Amino acid sequence: MRLFIGLDVSLAKTAICVVSEHGKIVREAEVTSEPEPLLEWLQTLDGDIAALGLEAGPLSQWLHRGLADAGLDTVLMETRQVKGALKAMPIKTDRRDAEGIARLLHLGWFRPVHCKSVSAQEVRVILSARKAIQQNMLALEMSLRGLLRNFGLKVGAISRGKFEHRIRELAEGNAMLETATAPMLRARASLRRELAGLERLVRQMAQDDPVCGRLMTMPGVGAVVALTYRSAVDDPTRFTSSKNVGPWVGLTPSRNQSGERDVSGGITKAGDVNLRRALCQAATVMMSRGRATWLRTRGAQVAKRRGRKRAMVALARRISVILHRMWVDGTTFQMEAAPRT
Repeated sequence: MRLFIGLDVSLAKTAICVVSEHGKIVREAEVTSEPEPLLEWLQTLDGDIAALGLEAGPLSQWLHRGLADAGLDTVLMETRQVKGALKAMPIKTDRRDAEGIARLLHLGWFRPVHCKSVSAQEVRVILSARKAIQQNMLALEMSLRGLLRNFGLKVGAISRGKFEHRIRELAEGNAMLETATAPMLRARASLRRELAGLERLVRQMAQDDPVCGRLMTMPGVGAVVALTYRSAVDDPTRFTSSKNVGPWVGLTPSRNQSGERDVSGGITKAGDVNLRRALCQAATVMMSRGRATWLRTRGAQVAKRRGRKRAMVALARRISVILHRMWVDGTTFQMEAAPRT
């Protein structure tokens, strides 16, 4: 008997539902969210495990790796599609979710998600730490501006290096303001030092990686964008065509068609939000202050016809496609477009 197993993973426990090839629930259980207990429980089943499905999430890739190493046919399922399917259930519990995942697996109505390599996940950890420190530093700066604004003290536009001196200058003479801003400035200084260290590490990682080195030959693509792209794509061979990268990132227009109604909306925003944001930043840099290239010229032409915002999205989508082709072919960016034949 062929078995289809759905796992609904949470931090402490994982709900399991086993469905037979005829759609009948064989067994249900709840096991600790660790690879070893899951494998021990799966070994007690009578029948052949045809497939085992997990919804993509924080713990899913770790569990997927442990189960796949044990020789099980394990599938990561796209979160958006799974949630859409499970909405049809009137009652939502972990047990019902596991059953829904098992039935989606049995029917084959799911979209698999690539399980990233350990090296790609490690790079993403560094990038996430850098982003978290940067956001906290900016939040402290905005809080300092807001505290002083209540007393009519305006910081104004100022460089990051002179920010601390400006705050101390405005708070001088007011003991309460000095007491309030001093610890915040010390925390900001500490965050700046840590951010500078991570920035150096990120640049060094990009320079040491030959793939990132080639990607950075494109104007507007720096160390952060190159590492984000490399860690998100991970394996370029999983795309049969470079044109598939744009829809995967979520930079293609959505469409809602039914009968006489056919509406094209904004971009789908599917896929990795950090990669999509990085590509849009690269496109913005290329359009505003990048070197004159054939790609920037095409972006300017789209901006004249459709507006700057649409041009930025179109350029970001084109950048994602070209970066993939550069990666696969092992080539660098060509400043001039190849002549059409």
